[in-house]
Amino acid sequence: MPRSRSRLSIIPLGGVGEIGKNMTLYWYGQDMIVADAGLKFPDEDMLGIDIVIPDITFLVENREKIRGIFLTHGHEDHIGGLPYVLREINVPVYGTRLTLGLVENKLREAGVHDVKLVTMDGKSRVQLGQFSVSPFYVNHSIPDTVGFAIETPEGVVIHTGDYKFDQTPIDGRHADVHKLAQWGARGVLALVGDSTNAERPGYTPSEMTVGVKIDEIISQAPGRVILSTFASNIHRLQLMIRAAERHGRKVAIVGRSMVNNVQTSLQLGYLEAQPDTLVDPDEVNKLPPEKVVILSTGSQGEPMSALTRMARAAHRKIEIVPGDTVVLASSPIPGNEKFVARTIDQLFRAGAHVIYRGVHASGHGSQEELKWMLQLVRPKYFLPVHGEFRMQRIHADLAIQLGVEPDHIFITEIGDVVEFEDGRARLGGKVPAGSVMIDGLGVGDVGNIVLRDRKLLSQDGILVVVVTLSKTTGHILSGPDIISRGFVYVRESEALLDEANRLVESTLSKLVSDNVSEWSSLKTAVRDTLGRYLYEQTRRRPMILPIIMEA
Repeated sequence: MPRSRSRLSIIPLGGVGEIGKNMTLYWYGQDMIVADAGLKFPDEDMLGIDIVIPDITFLVENREKIRGIFLTHGHEDHIGGLPYVLREINVPVYGTRLTLGLVENKLREAGVHDVKLVTMDGKSRVQLGQFSVSPFYVNHSIPDTVGFAIETPEGVVIHTGDYKFDQTPIDGRHADVHKLAQWGARGVLALVGDSTNAERPGYTPSEMTVGVKIDEIISQAPGRVILSTFASNIHRLQLMIRAAERHGRKVAIVGRSMVNNVQTSLQLGYLEAQPDTLVDPDEVNKLPPEKVVILSTGSQGEPMSALTRMARAAHRKIEIVPGDTVVLASSPIPGNEKFVARTIDQLFRAGAHVIYRGVHASGHGSQEELKWMLQLVRPKYFLPVHGEFRMQRIHADLAIQLGVEPDHIFITEIGDVVEFEDGRARLGGKVPAGSVMIDGLGVGDVGNIVLRDRKLLSQDGILVVVVTLSKTTGHILSGPDIISRGFVYVRESEALLDEANRLVESTLSKLVSDNVSEWSSLKTAVRDTLGRYLYEQTRRRPMILPIIMEA
């Protein structure tokens, strides 16, 4: 914990040592502000988990100090955790028009009401307690993306959010390079910078290069073109709609999140389409195939997404047919590669021509752009965030090349506190932080023990042992009955289970004769004896669940 409240503390509550669930806390005295509230998708070993959000225990404990939540942009890894956070901490939320439009949809779906949403733009300056926050525009794969210049009594902190420097942006809005240079000239205490593409040399290609490729594909495709990308990549959706219009094709939107985002972007003026371009998916089969473009969710192979259901012939309105051209216009998120490969295979089996490489440009700056940001801002201290550890480490090395002192760089973990006082910084301990897993409607009710049980069940199955004991004598009245699920095929393992039955019976009889009647002791003895025997015979460790009843 920070030792004093009269100093600036920067505390990453997510987004360091990982990709996703970005959240950073700024704290000075009695005032706190939060930058972003994202989610991330579960790792492969998180069986059954839907999403993961930051642990906000520390925020809840200090809710009276929190003045507001500032959002850099509308991607899920920056706004996806917001409904869960706002149920616990109802504070004003600040963001640009499109970001708040997407947030409004999300909160409405989650049943979260009475939240104060405050719109910001590049001219805004918000004073909240000891903090003054000024947004500056950056380029990313969604419009209206900003970073923040945060003025504090200790100095200015530049929080970049996700960014790249695109010289030919789709919406014509360039990054506010001049503002960054002005802050740099005045003096910046610390830069909190996006590290996602720190491993990639050179510059990230402009989104406009993707438009050229999409136009080429649509112009040459003999039949329908099904384009799949992230529902929040509004710039890419705009390129797709423009290309369809140039080649006289109608556009149908499928996938709930895609439909919601397109409608919001059209209403707010961040997406443009001619009045007769967009058609209902029901109309697709009535049009000539060469006159159709379908924009779909599912570029990450998500099991319930529109594209995956089309590939399995399980979509209510659209089925993949020979002659279709399917384009996956995104790169797989780490961990999703198997799902994406499976979807691609299913699309090929259905007879589609599938293009899944080369139709993507990252929304994050590569090494030369990261260097540019460092040169513009010229920070005294540097915190590489928004990336896994190796990305943070490489980003730190780039900063050292550009003259930042090695001991002025903090590669943080979730919950680390970096304190600034009188122009000097130090690592000041930790706060409660980590991950909260969401499974269905359950928030945080699945932890490591439950995941361990799920893993065990998935690997070696379960054995349920049911036995009834006499209430008066303690002797076995019925059973033991052994029920096997996911362990062995009962009909082919009768000898094994008969011996298991005999072992349970002899173990219980011995304990009863020794006057052991406590159920926990009986269950532990059955579990241990049976576990040793089954491992010797099968080299498997099923979950053993003894159920003891009295009659």
